[in-house]
Amino acid sequence: MAACASTTIGASTTVGGTDVPSAEVTVGDDHLRVWVADDPDERGQGLRQVERLPEGIDGMLFVFPEPSTPSFVMLGALIPLDLWFFDKDGRMVGSAAMEPCAEEPCPRYSPPVEVLWALETPSAVRDYERGDVLTTSASG
Repeated sequence: MAACASTTIGASTTVGGTDVPSAEVTVGDDHLRVWVADDPDERGQGLRQVERLPEGIDGMLFVFPEPSTPSFVMLGALIPLDLWFFDKDGRMVGSAAMEPCAEEPCPRYSPPVEVLWALETPSAVRDYERGDVLTTSASG
């Protein structure tokens, strides 16, 4: 099924004091289980202070309420991450390799066009191409 901005499925987990649900997603032929950051608190927390992802979690999907050009920063992040941007049609339109940053000023990472989704995964684990499509499916 096509990617959906209202994805709030699966069991909830606490990340940095914020409860976040998980979901199954696919990028191209790659199947992942990710935490879903679909409200401002969850998006603000992201993967900050996460030393490693637990077994069975492949990353975090950021869901935005409308197309936008969000800015990501790695202040307080403990692990390097790859960031994948997806437009309103779920197509990958850009990416960034991000390194942890201990104090400001930190680099900012933004998409080249407006997006509805961004996916963070551990650095150098996945290799997606422009045009790969993000899809989600409900699972409990």
